[in-house]
Formats: sequence, C-alpha cells, structure tokens
Amino acid sequence: MKKLILVALVSLLFQNASGQIYHVSASGSDRNAGSSTQPFKSLSKAIAVSISQQGKAVTIEIAGGTYPLEKTISIHSDDYKASSLLIRSRENEHVVLKGSEKINPTWKTFRGKILFSKIDLGENFDDLYLDGKKLHMARYPNFDSTARVFNGTAGDALAEDRIKTWADPSGGYIHALHEGEWGDFHYLIKKKDAAGLLVYEGGWQNNRPAKMHAEHRYVEHIFEELDSPGEWFYNKKTKTLYLIPPSNQDVKRGTFYITRHTELISIRGSLEKPVRHIKIQGIDFTETSRSFMQVREPLLRSDWAILRSGALFLEGTEDVSVTDCNFYQLGGSAVFLSRYNKNVNIVDNHIHDIGANGVAFVGDPAAVRSPAFRYEEFVPYEKMDMAPGPIGKNFPQDCYASGNLIHNTGTIEKQSAGVQISMASKILVRHNTIYQVPRAGINVSEGTWGGHIIEFNEVFDTVLETGDHGAFNSWGRDRYWRPERQIVDSIVAARPGIELLDIIDPIIIRNNRFRCDHGWDIDLDDGSSNYRIYNNICLRGGLKLREGYNRIVTNNIIINNTFHPHVWLKNSRDEFSRNIVTTAYAPILMDNWGAKIDSNYFLSEEALKNSRIANNDVNSNYGDAGFVDEQNGNYRLKINSDAFSVGFKNFDTDFGVTSARLKKIASKPQIDALAVKKQHVISDQTEWLGATCKNIENLGERSAAGLHNDNGVLLIKLLPGSIAEKNGFKKGDVVIGLNNNVVKNVNDLQKIYQEISLEGKIKVDIMRNQNAMQLDISLKD
Repeated sequence: MKKLILVALVSLLFQNASGQIYHVSASGSDRNAGSSTQPFKSLSKAIAVSISQQGKAVTIEIAGGTYPLEKTISIHSDDYKASSLLIRSRENEHVVLKGSEKINPTWKTFRGKILFSKIDLGENFDDLYLDGKKLHMARYPNFDSTARVFNGTAGDALAEDRIKTWADPSGGYIHALHEGEWGDFHYLIKKKDAAGLLVYEGGWQNNRPAKMHAEHRYVEHIFEELDSPGEWFYNKKTKTLYLIPPSNQDVKRGTFYITRHTELISIRGSLEKPVRHIKIQGIDFTETSRSFMQVREPLLRSDWAILRSGALFLEGTEDVSVTDCNFYQLGGSAVFLSRYNKNVNIVDNHIHDIGANGVAFVGDPAAVRSPAFRYEEFVPYEKMDMAPGPIGKNFPQDCYASGNLIHNTGTIEKQSAGVQISMASKILVRHNTIYQVPRAGINVSEGTWGGHIIEFNEVFDTVLETGDHGAFNSWGRDRYWRPERQIVDSIVAARPGIELLDIIDPIIIRNNRFRCDHGWDIDLDDGSSNYRIYNNICLRGGLKLREGYNRIVTNNIIINNTFHPHVWLKNSRDEFSRNIVTTAYAPILMDNWGAKIDSNYFLSEEALKNSRIANNDVNSNYGDAGFVDEQNGNYRLKINSDAFSVGFKNFDTDFGVTSARLKKIASKPQIDALAVKKQHVISDQTEWLGATCKNIENLGERSAAGLHNDNGVLLIKLLPGSIAEKNGFKKGDVVIGLNNNVVKNVNDLQKIYQEISLEGKIKVDIMRNQNAMQLDISLKD
C-alpha cells in the first residue's frame, strides 16, 4: 500500500508541476528555441537544454514521428539542475526512438538471388532492418520460427567438413546452449588457422563453465551460409553488403537501418548524488544492437552473467517512473536498473521481442558481505563477515514493476528473465503478464536482501529453450550455503541464524498464476530461504522446494501435479499445509521433513495414501474439491466444497495486466482438463554392491543431482557395511560411468560391471552434490 501511495504522489508531482515546456518535432531545428511553433528537432537537444534549468519543473513534449539517435541520450547527475523532468509524447501521437541509422545501399546483382552493395558501414553495427523488420545474418541452420532453441540448431554446425567450406569465417559467431541447458554461450570467430581449425573467443556469458551443447548450436555471419531469403552478410574488409531479398519484396524501394547503440536513454547518478524526479511516458524504444558478446559480469554463485545495459538504463536514481511505453526489437535488455535506484516505477509498458531481460534490478556486489561469485566458491566461515544485511545501500530498493506485458524475451541471451532481481531489496512485482521466455518468467537470484512481493502476475509459456528451471525461479546460495548438506546442517546447528544473514526480510509470492510445461511452476532451488508462498495457482509443473530454510507454503492450488520436496536440511522449519494437491508428492532424497506437512487436500484417495510419508499429512483429506469451473480455469471453491475442511480459503484471482490497452492484446495460459486419476508409479529398482539403485527418470531427479541429461543410476539406499558404503559411496550419488564407459541406466550398469568385475578395482564416475567426482573402488570386502 505504501508503494501505491508513493506512485500516486510521484504522478501528482508531475501533474502539478509548473514550469518550462519544450517541444520536439522531426520537422523542427535544433537552432530553434524549442517552443510549440519553433520546436527542436532532436530529443537530445531538448534534454540538454531542459536539465540545465536550475530548480525548474520541465516538460518535453515530442510530436509524433521516428527519431533515430546519433548517440545515446545521457542524463547525468553532474549536469542535472532541474527540479523535475517529464518526457512524453504529444497526446495521441506515436513517438519512436531508434538506436539505428538509416543507410542507402545501391543494389546490384552478385550471383543468382544474391545482391550486393559497396557501402562503408564502419565497425560498430550489428543488426540490419528493412522497413522496420529485422533481417537475419547468414546462418546455419537457417532461421526457423518454429524451432524450439535459437530458432534452429544443428549438431553439425561446427563439423569439420562444413568448416572446410568457409574461406574466411572471421567475424562470424558461434551460439550454443550450455551442455546442461542451463544457459547459453557465444563466441566470436577470429580466424581459421593453417590447420583449418577455428580460432574463437567468448564463452564468458555463463558462470558455470561447461562444453557447448552437442546439438543445440548454430553459426552466423559466414558468407558461405548466405542461402536463404532475408539473410545478409557484410564483408568489413571489402566494405560490401550482401543480401538475399525477402520473398515478394522490392528491396530497391525499401528503407534500411543498421543498429548502432545498445542504450537509447541512459540516466546515471550515484547513491551520493542521485538523479531525481524524472518521468518517461508514451515513448517507443526500438532497434538497439545485440549485446551478447559484452555479457561478462558474473552474478553471485550462479550460472548467470550479465551486462549492465538496457535500451533504458538507470543507475543512481530516485523517484523515476516509466509508464505506457513500448520496448521492442531490442538487442539486449529493455529496462535495466543498476546499483542504487529507489522509488523507481516501471508501469504499464509493453516489452516484447528483445534479446535479453525485460526488466532487471541488479545491485552492486560490493554491497554484499563475504561475496563469492562461482558456484563452487565460498568464503571460509572463520573469515566470514557475520553482520546481517548489506553494506551500504548501493542497490535497487523500494522499486515497482507493475502492469507490464512482457513476452518473447531472451531471443539471443537465454540467461535472462521477464523480470530479473539480484542484490536488491523490497522490489514489488505486481500484475505483470509474462510469457514466451527461454528460461524463467520471474527470477530471483540469491537471497540478498529479500523483502520482495511477487503478486497478481500471470506467468506461462516459460523455460522454452533451457532446462531445470521454473516459471518462477530462485536460488539462495547465500553466505551460509554449501552444496554438501551435511556441512550446512552442522554449521547452522553451531551458528543458528547464519542462514538468514542475507535474506533479512521474507520474500512473498502470493495471488499469482504460474504455468511451466518444461519445469516447475514455482521452483525454489539451491538454498532458497525465507519465503512465504500462498494463494497461488500452479497450472502444470507443480511446486518445488529444494534445500533451504523457513519456507511457509499455504493455501495454494496445484493442478495436475504436486509438491516436489528435494533434499531438505535438518530443522529447516519448512511448512506445507492447507494446499489443494492433485497427485501424490514427488520427494527426492528426503531425510528431513521440516516443521509441518499436514492439513492438505488431495483430489484422490490414492494421492493422499501415497503422500503419507514419515507421519506427514495425518490430518489431510481427499475428495472432489468442488471448483466453480475448472474447465475454464476458475478454481475458486463452491460454497459447499469439502476442501474448506482443511482450512483452505478462496482468494483473489485477478491475474496479469490491468490497463485496457494491454489487456486487449495479452495472451492467456492454456487450461488443461483435470487429470485426477493420474497413477503413482513405483520405479523398478536393483541392487549393486549393497546399494539400492534406480534409473534417472524425471526432471526432479536430474535437477537434484545436477545432471546435464537423463543418463545415470541413482543410489537411493546403502546397506551398512556394504562394499558400496566401504568405498565411500553416499545416498544420492549418481553413477554415470564405469572405467570410462558411459552408464546411461541400470542395464548399462549391470552389463558393464559384469565385464569388468574380475579386475578387482574399478574407476567409478559419479555426480555428488551437483559436482562430478571419480572414485577408485575395491570390489573385495
């Protein structure tokens, strides 16, 4: 409520502001005075004049038209003298800011359908647009709008025979998914050496190094791959642009633009000297350069790396609002809030078809106590800063992303989200509709510093190109966390409260509707702690809690799926109660069951029976929940519903965008028929060296072990004194190889073992705590 009042006050400030008004028109001149009759021609000129007005409230009104920017418009605190600044389009007129430059190629026939033009485009450009439509660099495989990953990938993209056909691939790019499908890699090809091998640089876009995915890869901007309508190639050495015209289009009459900038408007101040009271309203931001090769800064203990950049970039600001704008056809992020930003409101914008994040809130790692940056890194406990919370305030706080329609993001950078939050405090993410994203719709990195409220969002069609994520996704690899559960258990027992030093305020997830067909609807991963999750509808992927502390999950509805508890810690204080659940729980490696798993309502007797593990759900019930209209997605309970017996309560289901403009064009998630009779399947098991083991069968088991694929055999029980126990195996290990032979399943394990067992000693490759290890074992007692 305080945030809503603040938004109203900020709007009132601009409405009541009296002061200078400057006008901008594409037909004006920067030698004019900026009046309504003598407008400026460029927004940059109007801003330069406006911000110099000492103590004045200034309005810049822009006439309808397209405004290509010669350079990024910069507003810096050293130059900002105005008391407030409103930048808006003229009422009912369409204003477009472009990070691109018009070019005038003279086309001639090269050979076949290929045209060429001798034209000097310089070094700093990345994308080519024809009449407002993006054309694609020459690529293999060719662009396919229906392909799931990267719009087309192929395992032979870097095949030796293909590389032989490339005379000079320098300046080309390699794009690939991470081997585990956790994100992406990008490389710039420098040359082909004397041996015919590619020399390239890059791969720094992912903070958990691995091989490129064997299948999901493609190459672009290589002349020999110019073979499809709408593709182009530019030879910088000869200054020649080549193009195969799009089908049924006369390019000689077309208008061409090339991108020049990754940022259109940059507002930069600091914690000590912020830029204050700016409002941007009714502006289109489009055609910025792709930024994937500049993505190098690692986020804390994750597989993420970022670039602090966006079409609209904010750093060191207070009381800024961005409303009713459109962001589209962008090479990187749309809106990026870096380091200190307070009371910044991103409201009712349409963000779509962009290369990276929709809206990102990312603080300064220098504000984090005892930070570590790689998954496998940690600060020794004896050297750790034990003070709670951040150092200083150089991070986004009390900011607001509401009512935004965000879709088709991450078109090039798969390590991205509709809304991304990292090293921030008290961010309100409310009434957004988010879909068609390669990874999570909403992502919260690490626990620093909590206090976020995620509410009334509609998030679906997520995790479309990556793996092991959710529509909502988080991790909490904070100061206390280690991959080894036993170490975490012992440290938290010895130092109670250490687990909440970074996540000092609970994160609330409430009144949202999530759907993920390729992961979990709500996925709290490694160490995510201090969450309150209630009044949500999970439509497809269920709700997962991996190890962490103090998660209270109540009054949620899980349709056609269930609760996924993974590898919990001792005395976690977790609770799961008063939820409606369709199928039986799907626990993985659960030795500890938190504070309370009870008083839930199941949609079948079988689901309840198979969920009563370790004395849980003693007071739970089952039956027909009595939804008002489940076929059309109305999961409110009828007045006589038996599900009220466990304490469940109906809740507000006003999901997604609220503005009339965006509601008209926003998509809706698919609603499936209720599958109540889904059977609980008990997996086949076998014995090996005194250990009970089974195949990897689902995404949950793959996620818990940190596997890159479904190969491997999971050890679920070890007999005391067995060969397996004596040789150092542990419950939860996954055997992936024997003597350098790949173990895909139980049959492989048994077959390979029979062939090598007479050797007496063997090497066993395993995954433990999401890390690869090798054990030298003796087969003798």
